[in-house]
Amino acid sequence: MSLHTSVNYAKATGKLLKGSVQKINLVADLVRGLRAQDAIMQLRFCRKVAASSILKVLHSAIANAENNHGMDIDKLKITTVDVGKGMTLKRMRTRARGKASIIKKRFSQITMIVQEG
Repeated sequence: MSLHTSVNYAKATGKLLKGSVQKINLVADLVRGLRAQDAIMQLRFCRKVAASSILKVLHSAIANAENNHGMDIDKLKITTVDVGKGMTLKRMRTRARGKASIIKKRFSQITMIVQEG
C-alpha cells in the first residue's frame, strides 16, 4: 500500500449533539446510502429534532468534498453514518421525602462519510 494514494471520500464529524444515540440513529437510518441531494430533502422535511443536527453534518461533509477534494456535488452519495456516544450531563431532581433522583442528559457524536459515485 503506497502512501500517496488519492482520497476518494470526504468526512465530517459533529460532536456534542443533544440527544441519545438511539434517537439520533433513527434519523440516521433514513439517510444511509442515499444520494446527498435526496438526503437533504429527506432531512429537511423530517419532524425529528435530530434531523437538523444531521443536516448540518451533511452540509459540512458536502463542503469538505467540494473544497478539499474537488468532488462533484451532484454525484455525492452517503456511504457511512456512524453515531456514537458522547458525554452525559448528570443533574439532580428533588423527589418526595427529601430524596433525589438523577437525570441524565445524553449527547452524541456523528461521523459521516460521502463518496462520489
